[in-house]
Amino acid sequence: MNSLKKVLKQFAYPYKKEFFLGIFFNVLYSLFSIVSVLSIMPILDMLLGGSVKQQETLKHVQEKASEGFFSEIKYKFYLFLQENIIDIGAKKFLAYLCFTVIILFLLRNIFRYLAQYFIVLLRSGVSKDLRLAMYNKIISLPVSYFTERKKGDIMIRLSGDVGEVEGNLLNAILELWRTPFSIIFTLVSLLLISPSLTLIALIVLPFMAWIISSIGKSLKKDARRGLIESGNVLSIIDETLNGAKVIKIFNAEETMKNRFITSVLYLRKLSINMMKKYELASPSSEFLGSVAMIFITWYGGSLILDGKGLDLSSFLIYIALFFQLLEPAKTLSTSLTNLHKGTASTDRIIETLESNIQIYESENALVLNELEIGFQFKNIDFQYEEGHPILQNVTINIPKGKTIAIVGQSGSGKTTLANLLARFYDIDGGEILVDGHDLRDLNIKSYRKLLGMVTQESILFNDTVANNIKLSNPNASMDEIVNAAKVANALEFIEQLPEGFNTIIGEGGGKLSGGQKQRIAIARAILKNPPVMILDEATSALDTQSERLVQEALDNLMSNRTSLVIAHRLSTIVNADMIIVMDKGKVIEQGNHTELIEKNGMYKKLIDMQKFA
Repeated sequence: MNSLKKVLKQFAYPYKKEFFLGIFFNVLYSLFSIVSVLSIMPILDMLLGGSVKQQETLKHVQEKASEGFFSEIKYKFYLFLQENIIDIGAKKFLAYLCFTVIILFLLRNIFRYLAQYFIVLLRSGVSKDLRLAMYNKIISLPVSYFTERKKGDIMIRLSGDVGEVEGNLLNAILELWRTPFSIIFTLVSLLLISPSLTLIALIVLPFMAWIISSIGKSLKKDARRGLIESGNVLSIIDETLNGAKVIKIFNAEETMKNRFITSVLYLRKLSINMMKKYELASPSSEFLGSVAMIFITWYGGSLILDGKGLDLSSFLIYIALFFQLLEPAKTLSTSLTNLHKGTASTDRIIETLESNIQIYESENALVLNELEIGFQFKNIDFQYEEGHPILQNVTINIPKGKTIAIVGQSGSGKTTLANLLARFYDIDGGEILVDGHDLRDLNIKSYRKLLGMVTQESILFNDTVANNIKLSNPNASMDEIVNAAKVANALEFIEQLPEGFNTIIGEGGGKLSGGQKQRIAIARAILKNPPVMILDEATSALDTQSERLVQEALDNLMSNRTSLVIAHRLSTIVNADMIIVMDKGKVIEQGNHTELIEKNGMYKKLIDMQKFA
C-alpha cells in the first residue's frame, strides 16, 4: 500500500479539487437516491387507497406516532399531506406529489452526472501526469537500464499499469469514499422504518467483508505475475516483428510459435486464476445479500400478518431500499478487490519512477561549451557484468582536431570506448578527462552538445526523412537539411522517394535499404555540425561506391574536428592521425598507419587478412 500512497500523493493531490467535488456530488447522489425512493411512500400509503383509506392510514399513523422518532415524523408528514389533500383535492395533490418525485429523481441524476464529470477530470489528469512522469523517467535513464530489461515489460508499465491505475484503481478509491455514504444513508433509513428488520442486514455485512479481504490478498500476487507475463508476450511480438527476415530464412517459425504459445498459455492460466478470484467477490456478496433478503421478507411478512408495527407500504419501501443497499455493498466488495489488484501496478510504477540506475551529475556540474584541449582515457577499467571485464587499464589520448581510429577484432572493446566517451555508461576505474576535467563533473546536456554520433546500426524513427535528419537540429532550415543530405550522399535517392523529404520511412526506416538508412543517419550527424564526431563503423552498411563517396564526405566533415573512428574496414582509416589497436579489452599497439605496418604486429595481420579477403 506504500506505493499506492506515493502515487496518490504525487499524482492525485494536484487534482484534489476535482476529487472532493466528485465525492461531494456522489454524496448528494447517494442522499437523493434514498430521498427519491422514500418520496414514493405517501403515494403508496395514502393516495392510491382512496379517501376512506387515507383517513384510516392517517389514524393508523397517529396511533403509532409515539413509538419512535420515525413514526412521529411520519405522522406529522402525513398530517401535512392530508391537510393539503383536503384544501386542493386528492387528484391535484397527487399531480404535485408526482411532479415532486420527478424533480427528486432529476436532481439525483444531475448530481450523478456532475460526480462522474469531475471523476473523469481526475482520472484523465492523473493518467496524463503518470504517463508523462513514466516517459520522462524512462527517457532520462541510461542505456544500461534498457540492456537489463525487456522492452515489452517497459511498454506494459507505460500502458497496462497506468491504465490499471486510471481504469480500476482510481475508480475503486472513489467508490470507497462514495459507497460508505450510500450505505450509511440507506441503513439509517432502514433503521428508522424497522430496526428489527435491519438487524438481519447488519449480520450479513461482516461475512461479506471477510470474503472480500480473503480474495483481495491473493489477487494482488496473481495480478503482478500477469503484468510481468504480459510484458513477455509484448517482447516476443517485438522480437518477431524486428526479426521477421531472420525467422523466415532459418525456418524458425515453429520455434517462435512455441515461445509465443508457451507465454500466452501461462498468461491465460494467470488470467483464469485472477478471473476466478475477482468474479467470486461479487456473487458471494450478492448471495449473502439475497439470503438476507429472504429472511427480511419472511420476518417482515410475519410482522404485517401479525399486525406488529409494520404496514404494507413501509415494507414495500423497505424492500426497495434494501435492494438499493445491495448495489453499493457489491460495489464496495468489487472496489476492495480492485484496490488489492491495482496495487500490483502501483508497485511497478513506483519501482520505475524511483529507479536508481542513472548517470549521476554533480550538483555544481561544469558547463562546457567548447573543446579546447581534447580527451584523455587514463587507466580505464569497465565491465557490464560483475566478473566479466571489457576494458582493462586502457590509456588513450585524443587531442583536439585529431582523428583517432580504433581497430581490433569483435569483442575487443572498441564500441565500449565510444559509449564511455558519450557517457552512456560510467567507468568502474580510472578517469576520462575532457580538457582536464573529469567527465563525471561535467553537465551532461552541455557536454553532449559537443558530440555527434553515427552508430553501426542506423537508428531511425517512423517519421519523414526531413524530420529524421533534423532530429539533431530541430531549428534547421530546409536548405540546411538538403545540404546535409547532399554531403552524406543521400540527396539523390531521397529525391527519388515518392514524396521526397516528406516521405514516411516506416518503423526503424523499414522502407529503406541498409545503405540508405546509414546515409540518413550520417546526414543527421552532419546537420548538427558538432566539434567532436564519434563514428562507430559508420560506413559498414554501405556498398563500395557509396562508401567511397560517403568516406570523402566524412573526411571533409572530420577536417579540423576531433574524431573518434571505430573502423571495421581498415582502408577507411589509413589517414588517421593515430590508430589504436585493441585486443581483449587492452591497448596492444598504437601509432599511425605507417608506424604500425613497420611494427609487423596485430595491425599488420589485420591488414593482411582484409587484403586476403
